Amino acid sequence: MAMMEKRKLVTIVTEASLERSLLVELEKLGAHGYTVTDVRGKGSRGVRNAGFDLTANIRIDIVCTAETADAIATAMRERYYDNYAMIMFVEDVDVQRPEKF
Repeated sequence: MAMMEKRKLVTIVTEASLERSLLVELEKLGAHGYTVTDVRGKGSRGVRNAGFDLTANIRIDIVCTAETADAIATAMRERYYDNYAMIMFVEDVDVQRPEKF
């Protein structure tokens, strides 16, 4: 089996209207890549559809180093939590080809 290295999986679920600005910011914070998907669900701010309009939600997944995950968490908390529907969680993951992250 190939060697695995530890990284963090950062998942952000938020308003689709933030997508463009968030992706620019995530790259500035050190994310080398990300995956964006349209999502729907229910939370403290009600039911959200997965349509392509600005009332929809997106999910952004980023695999990165612990340092980048900390930087992302701090930025999201300081810049977005008070004014936008957003949750974020971080998990430990094992990856091959760690240089990609």
